[in-house]
Amino acid sequence: QVQLVDSGGGLVHPGGSLRLSCAASGFTFSIYALSWYRQAPGKERELVAHISPTARSVVYADSVKGRFTISRDNAKNAVYLQMNNLKPEDTAVYYCKAIGPESRYYWGQGTQVTVSS
Repeated sequence: QVQLVDSGGGLVHPGGSLRLSCAASGFTFSIYALSWYRQAPGKERELVAHISPTARSVVYADSVKGRFTISRDNAKNAVYLQMNNLKPEDTAVYYCKAIGPESRYYWGQGTQVTVSS
């Protein structure tokens, strides 16, 4: 049974930090690329960060470059998103996504991040 469990969200003041985690099970994690997406109220889901299976390639949305860092631990079947200097416009539900062979993909259930003073 495939599972992606997102966690680590919460309420933080502007300028604060959070670390999101996504724990995976039920598939061969090490051959899947991983992404973090977010969806704010009334907006479409957007790509935040992406990391290749070996972590040699990472991509960030322009809006988070220099503030967010994606990483993965293939031994623990986990992907992380370190978010620093958070801004109110980062408020959204954050989802991890695993993308594998033959366009197979899986989504986490999401974790709410709220940045507010």
